[in-house]
Parts: sequence; C-alpha cells; structure tokens
Amino acid sequence: MTIAAKSSTQIAERITEAMLARKLAPGTRLGEQQLAELFGVSRTQIREALTRLVTRGIVTVSARRGWYVIEPTPEDARAAFEARRVLELGLLRHARPISAEAIRALRLHVEREQAALEGDDIASRSFLLGDFHVCLCESFGNSLLADTLRDLTTRTTLTAMQYQSSHHARQSCAEHVGIVAALENGDLEQAEQLMHSHLCNVEAGLEESLRNGPLSPLQQALAPLNDHFDKQSFAIPPQLKEF
Repeated sequence: MTIAAKSSTQIAERITEAMLARKLAPGTRLGEQQLAELFGVSRTQIREALTRLVTRGIVTVSARRGWYVIEPTPEDARAAFEARRVLELGLLRHARPISAEAIRALRLHVEREQAALEGDDIASRSFLLGDFHVCLCESFGNSLLADTLRDLTTRTTLTAMQYQSSHHARQSCAEHVGIVAALENGDLEQAEQLMHSHLCNVEAGLEESLRNGPLSPLQQALAPLNDHFDKQSFAIPPQLKEF
C-alpha cells in the first residue's frame, strides 16, 4: 500500500509532520527503498526529499550509513530554544494587530489541541502543540519565518523525545490559550510576555529531564573529584604498610 504524495516537497513535509507527531524518533533510519515503496515514487524523488531535510537540519546523511533523523545534543536544544525566542518574541514585538480571521484560526487550532488532549491522542497532541507556533507566524502573514520556525520546533520536539521532557502537554495548551486571548484583546505586549514565559517553561522542563535522566546517577558518580577533596585521606596508614 502506498501513501499518496505528489512531490518531493510533500514527502519532506510528511516526514517532518511525523517528527512533530513523535512518530519518528531521533536516530531513526530513513531507508530510500522503503520510503520509495511507501510513497509509490522513485528513489530519486526520495533522495530529493531527504536532501531538503538535510538542508533544513533535521536529517543527517552518511555515505556509509545512509539517511537518519538527527539526534540533537543538549547544546543543540539550547541553541534552538534561543533561536525560537529571538524569532517568536521579535515577531510579536514588531507585529501589527492580528486580524479577526487569524484569531478565529488560532482559536480553532487551540480547540483542536484541547480535543487531542481529551482524547489522549498523543500523536495529534504533539503535532498540534508544536504547530501552534508555526500557525502563529502564518497568522501574521510571515511564511518565511513560519518555515524557519517549523524546523526549529521540529528540532526541539526531537530533543524532548530524546531526553523525555517533563513539560506537561496540558500546561502548554493552557499557555497557548492565554497567548491567543492576549492577541484577541490587541495586547501584543502581554502576548510577548506570555510567549517568553511559555518558551522558558518548555525549556525548563527539558533541562529538568536532562538533570534527572537515566544516566544522571552514573554521570554524578563519574564526575571529577572536588578540588577541595583531601587526597591524603586515602593514604595508606603506616601501620598497614607492612601488609
């Protein structure tokens, strides 16, 4: 059975959506032949799609190993969040009042988030929570920023999958509701403040997961000794040297 797709661009977007929905985990191998069969296209078209994703920084390729979903490091995650703050807060700081039609679209998006939460639809929930930020950019008519933000959001989603971010989905949705309400009231300054708080909360959840991850005890055990540690306390007592 093939998955309908007409172009390499659409295939690339389908793969990106799967990452945002947490269906493709970091490090997943993307086999050309398997994808060609699934989408019913040639391997050349698949390579074109994957090359697009490499350019966007969410897929990596190796001559020996093939194509893989990226595995972001904690440093990659922090850089992505910093870039998101610059883009999203800058957008709200310099934006004109949003149109009534755009507000309706954002409210509908948030309602879909809430429905996914109530229905325990993890894939839709994850996709919608990440896509909210892209939709917000599109609501202001900036498609270029929206494309850039989609890739940054994908990177932070992959990071959250890899390090099991503890930021709660319901909290994210509630924060989105607050941002839309501020925009509806024409209060861009408050919307910017709420967005800043929201991004900090999401990043804080990731930082907490990094500290409390499965390797945390081993990391602490193997940490260098404190500079003030008295190495003489490990010296062999004179009375035991003869043994």
